[in-house]
Amino acid sequence: MAALTIVVLEGDQTGQELLEQSLRLLDPAVIGLDFRLDRHDLSLENRRATRNRVCEEAAEAMVETGLGIKAATITPEGAEDVGSPNRLIREGIDGKVIVRTGRRIPGVTPLGGIHHPISVVRMAVEDAYGAEQWREDDAGDEAAYRTEVIHRSICRAVSEYAFRSAGKLDGKVYGGPKWTVSPVYEGMLKEEMDAAAERHPEVAYEPLLIDATYAGLITGRADTPLVIPALNRDGDLLSDLVLPLFGSIAGAESILLALDEMLRPRVAMAEAPHGTAPALEGKDVANPMAMIMAVAALLDFAAESKGGDGSAATASAAIYAAVMETTAGGIRTPDLKGHASTTEFTDAVIERVRASLI
Repeated sequence: MAALTIVVLEGDQTGQELLEQSLRLLDPAVIGLDFRLDRHDLSLENRRATRNRVCEEAAEAMVETGLGIKAATITPEGAEDVGSPNRLIREGIDGKVIVRTGRRIPGVTPLGGIHHPISVVRMAVEDAYGAEQWREDDAGDEAAYRTEVIHRSICRAVSEYAFRSAGKLDGKVYGGPKWTVSPVYEGMLKEEMDAAAERHPEVAYEPLLIDATYAGLITGRADTPLVIPALNRDGDLLSDLVLPLFGSIAGAESILLALDEMLRPRVAMAEAPHGTAPALEGKDVANPMAMIMAVAALLDFAAESKGGDGSAATASAAIYAAVMETTAGGIRTPDLKGHASTTEFTDAVIERVRASLI
């Protein structure tokens, strides 16, 4: 495969440390592929210094290359500060869908007998986030209002990508919004889920209201790989439930997608779903699994969207397998009750990837 460019969005604290560990997997001596890394410093210090221009430049670069990997970053609390870079990145690449996948980690006991992968495919924009809000006096009481918006195009993108993902996982599309209570608003997503089911009759489909979805996840109904399409806020909450069901969020990566007119990935940005963990900075003990699997996910998208001879897909599969083999072999960081350092875990994964690809 011809050399591709990956835009690297550098971050803060352990976010940056784990990013550097994960990038070791992209060494041509490890995976046999040559990528050019286009680095952009999204640390809080530089975002303040550039008044967020660096975020815009990173997004512009990803639109051009189609591939990005992001470290965890600090979001300051002050209203007059630079805010969240994630929102700027989403807007800059026209990101519509976020995919987060939880999976069984060898040696880590999952909750509720969860063994198969579960992916949450959610809106990256609209819904409760960014809604107009205000308060008014109401006959001596105070009333709060919020005006939320979703577009059919976003509902269609989430639904279509959910069915395509379920097809790849040999799983089923499961769950849904509260369409009975909100047939006009939330019902729009359900309508697009039903339409996608007609386009993909080979994919199993079990639509459920969001409350029944939660109940099914914690009562052992996840007996096959699941893909859950969701509104923005529902998906945010579902991710915070699904990932810990596997005993740790360490085994999950997060992908932000911009899609073309055929709803195929046009830009993919991979990251870990966790934060910057300032208490662990400089100690070489933070778990790099999620960032390493973000690299694996990005290679899979490179193979899917950029073509080539399949070598990127092979490397992706090798990295996923090596991460799980490493944990199964008892090499784990302290958060998974192990004794390996961040560097030692990454070293062990690299050794297995090399052995697999040689």
